[in-house]
Amino acid sequence: MSAARTAYGSHPDQVVELTLPPGESPAPVVAVLHGGFWRAAYGVELARPLAADLAAAGFAAVAVEYRRVGSGGGWPATLEDVAAALDALPDLPGSGRLDLSGVAVVGHSAGGQLAAWAAGRPLLPEGAPGARPRVRVAAAVLQAGVLDLERAAAQRLGDGAVQELLGAEPDGAPERYALADPVRLVPAGVDLLCVHGTGDDTVPPEHSTRYAEAAAARGVPVDVRLVPGDHMAPVDPAGGAWAVARDWLRARAGGGSGRSTLVP
Repeated sequence: MSAARTAYGSHPDQVVELTLPPGESPAPVVAVLHGGFWRAAYGVELARPLAADLAAAGFAAVAVEYRRVGSGGGWPATLEDVAAALDALPDLPGSGRLDLSGVAVVGHSAGGQLAAWAAGRPLLPEGAPGARPRVRVAAAVLQAGVLDLERAAAQRLGDGAVQELLGAEPDGAPERYALADPVRLVPAGVDLLCVHGTGDDTVPPEHSTRYAEAAAARGVPVDVRLVPGDHMAPVDPAGGAWAVARDWLRARAGGGSGRSTLVP
């Protein structure tokens, strides 16, 4: 299986890579958002192994690249790119193979923040970056996600990566934090899974549990799986932490849908 690369904007980093499973039938869509603390040093190559594994399991996998800090990204470009990439899914070459009725997103680390934010886009006020989504997210897998931006800023995760992304400390740009912080944008009606390594000292597991607590306060259930391993364990395609995520996605996509593309 090979990935088809399509631009959704004019910047070199505004591209998606679509890998389709074998067959002719429409397949459930999973968009993969890579991590790397939103910095230009880390790119879509981090998403490709998971996308390939998802395609082998019967999903239409979309690896998303976006502008990052140091390459035209930061506030609000990074968020705008993720929104634009997802909203461009119906226009991709081969979109007839895409079942867009229940789009899922998978994101690791900073990509977890972006995936959670994408799921919460319907809650954004009019005029905010990413508001009024054309394609709504129906499920999100948040892998070792940076899910509480104020807490992450206070912890100086990634040596101040949140401050670089949003251009300020929380008290310097409270409106930006309010519009980007997953714990403030927990969506109802979206299937949510957090997978986090218990030995993660890059993004502490409390980010997943704090997100789940914020969701519970809004009456929204979140499935939290604390698994053995470090920060990178959730994105090892051969590892048990990734199997948790893949199997959850497979069960969700196959449950009562009648789809025959998923590999058991």
